[in-house]
Amino acid sequence: MELSAYFQPVNLEEIAFTKSNFWTNIGSTASIYSTEGAFPELESAQLALVGLPHNSDHEGGLSAPNEIRRFLYPLMLPNESMSLVDLGNIMPGKTEEDTQYAVTEIMYKLLEKNITVIAMGGAQRYTFSSYKAYEILGRVINISSIDSRFDIGNDQEPLNDSNWLSHIVAQQPNFLFNFSNLAFQTYFNGLQMVKLMDELNFDAYRLGAIQADMVRAETLVRNADLVSIDLSSVRLSDAPGQRQGSPHGLYGEELCRLTRFAGMSDKLTSIGFYNYSPLMDRNGQTAHLLAHAIWYFIDGFYCRTADFPHRDKQNYKHFMVTLNGEYEISFYKSMKSERWWMEVPYDGELRDRYQRHLLIPCTYDDYQQAQMNEIPELWWKYFQRLN
Repeated sequence: MELSAYFQPVNLEEIAFTKSNFWTNIGSTASIYSTEGAFPELESAQLALVGLPHNSDHEGGLSAPNEIRRFLYPLMLPNESMSLVDLGNIMPGKTEEDTQYAVTEIMYKLLEKNITVIAMGGAQRYTFSSYKAYEILGRVINISSIDSRFDIGNDQEPLNDSNWLSHIVAQQPNFLFNFSNLAFQTYFNGLQMVKLMDELNFDAYRLGAIQADMVRAETLVRNADLVSIDLSSVRLSDAPGQRQGSPHGLYGEELCRLTRFAGMSDKLTSIGFYNYSPLMDRNGQTAHLLAHAIWYFIDGFYCRTADFPHRDKQNYKHFMVTLNGEYEISFYKSMKSERWWMEVPYDGELRDRYQRHLLIPCTYDDYQQAQMNEIPELWWKYFQRLN
């Protein structure tokens, strides 16, 4: 099926936007699917914006993507070289399964063309549908979720916003290499769930830990192929348009900082902004914040330095540290961005499949810790998983 068959055009009158040849804003520069039969060309596109409405209009879910566009389009260009297509809104299927299938097909076709996808507005369970696209491509991936809750439920139940991670873990064969959850809040999850995340060898960082160490947060986001953002990770005062709001959470500027980190990662190929409810919003405050977060992601994307040391390690400073006379850790520091990675040794039969993930983003502190004969926690977790 042609990609255009899955989409409804953007109604520019509905969002009160008029294109201009003078103002260098996002809406006037992007190639927008706003007229039936005039679907954007994808050959030169680098970024694709995809509206993901809910299957029903519960809490205004069908209008969520357009509300975000209303604030996104007037924003000035983050980069003059921006090549963005807005493909419109995915048409909800007759059943939930139909919509899930459509999301997977769209993601697959865009990723196959090396287009980075920005999904916005819908339910977070569509993270599973996005994961399925990587599965079709045969790509082993890392996922980072920015969420106040761990979405681990019963995978025997139909896919929903509270169990999508379990559905991914249950997939066989499995193409998930690592999962990290940023900004969780313990009182929403419980200590047993935190323990379960550890037993699964997943990375889970509390809200306070993320806010206190944004440098560490950058490494976790830099390690992801897919980032999934639940709006509940942001405090209610900054983002009132959500169903599971809390007095505590990330500040709006912290969310924007994280999305810029995500954009800067050479590894990342898709990001989703989920669970926005326009009917619960106040004067478009939440839509405005999400528009800013998307702007920062695009800004980060055009600040990429192509310094992920997967194939070519010549432009890096290499440091070898031996711990306890038993473990050797290779550290790499980019001479372009001064960012750090550490390598996990693995010579198993799946090395070719896992090779992209054997270089773990880290900080200078991890290198200093190794020099003091202490094994960095993140390196040890990966080493145990692989050996």
